[in-house]
Amino acid sequence: MLTELEKKISMLVQQEIILEKRPFKNIAEKVGASEEQVLATIRGLMAKGTIRKFGAILRHQKAGFPNNAMVIWAVSEERIEFAGHALASFKEVTHCYERTPPFAGKYNVFTMVHFGEGNQESVIQNLSQKTGIKDFEVLTSIEEYKKSSMEYFTDA
Repeated sequence: MLTELEKKISMLVQQEIILEKRPFKNIAEKVGASEEQVLATIRGLMAKGTIRKFGAILRHQKAGFPNNAMVIWAVSEERIEFAGHALASFKEVTHCYERTPPFAGKYNVFTMVHFGEGNQESVIQNLSQKTGIKDFEVLTSIEEYKKSSMEYFTDA
């Protein structure tokens, strides 16, 4: 069971955190605690497994990568680990994971790849050449509908 302070802090850290020098000081002021208490509470929630991860959501369009695509790869079982490490090593790849069961019976490695203007084909060909995987499909994003995390606590 969470304390009232843990609930208040959880509610605020699940939302967008202001990009500033000391964002947790701002949260501390809102919950009536010290910055050190907020940080200790977050660490405690992470240690207990209540918070599994704490990270930023990159707005790739604003970062200079206006286009993205999900590239799905048919990889033999014995090459999965090699392919995963090789694909993940590219700066353009932000997500790389194995899917079980394979999509369409054969596409078992999925990558989210981000591109600048006009270089999608060359980046994907480079990925294919580095890994030796010739069987892949490119699923291009047309529109982004949501870029937020689940909210478990609200002030309502």
